[in-house]
Amino acid sequence: MTWPAILGLAAAAYGCKLAGLVFGDRLRGIGVVERVLVQLPVAVLAAVVVVLTVSNERSIAIDARAAGVVAGAVAAWQRVPFVGVVVVAAATTAVMRAV
Repeated sequence: MTWPAILGLAAAAYGCKLAGLVFGDRLRGIGVVERVLVQLPVAVLAAVVVVLTVSNERSIAIDARAAGVVAGAVAAWQRVPFVGVVVVAAATTAVMRAV
């Protein structure tokens, strides 16, 4: 990654934080903004999980990690406690790697 890209991303991140401080209270009453802000952390977390699951340096790889994520998602859907979801996902990944 080049220095201009790093500096640009840092400036954009700082700008987003500054905009939240300056405009945060004014945007609270708007319904559409409220719905987006409530759902934004879930979307970001899902995007991070997908990228970390299927990326293999510079290529896409569907491997044991994907099976672990699917097993963890099924466990979460079945309302298993968080520790159980992590154990199910880790165990599934380990078994798939062993096979």
